[in-house]
Amino acid sequence: MPFCLRSLLRRFAEDCRGSVSVEFLLMVPLLFWTYMACYVYFDGFRQSDLNLKAAYAIADMISRETTAVNPDYIDSMEKVLRLMTRAETPLKLRVTVVRWDGTDNRYYVYWSENRGYDAPRTDADMAALASRLPVMPDGEYVILIETKVSYEPPFDVGIKTTDLDNFVFTRPRFGPKVDWSAS
Repeated sequence: MPFCLRSLLRRFAEDCRGSVSVEFLLMVPLLFWTYMACYVYFDGFRQSDLNLKAAYAIADMISRETTAVNPDYIDSMEKVLRLMTRAETPLKLRVTVVRWDGTDNRYYVYWSENRGYDAPRTDADMAALASRLPVMPDGEYVILIETKVSYEPPFDVGIKTTDLDNFVFTRPRFGPKVDWSAS
């Protein structure tokens, strides 16, 4: 009997039938998680890229203006941002026209308007942003576009909801500056 039991155990240990099925069942959760993680990472980069492209498009549209920009125009830029990013989460847009004063050696806000942010930019904010703004000649104006869109991952793979911020600036194209009209 011991010989027969030993023989049966040896045959069982050497038998490899069905091992592929067991290995497959053990690996399926890992493969599925990896696929979902790749999808979420790709989707996050796609959303970040859409947000950046939308910010550049808004900056380009405003830079081409030859007449004064008004609140309705900024509202329409917010709609453009929402359309281009396909955002279902709250988004923020701030448009600021900044002037460099070479005599005072600092940036000044010519006008600023926002949608979703707490407040428009002020001259005091420019000191903190000076390292992020371009070097400009005296009296030069630049249009600063700031956007923020929240990205919520479609699956929980370890990435939390993230704010995608953009800080884009461009020069006015057809005039020295873009003016503001409150009406």
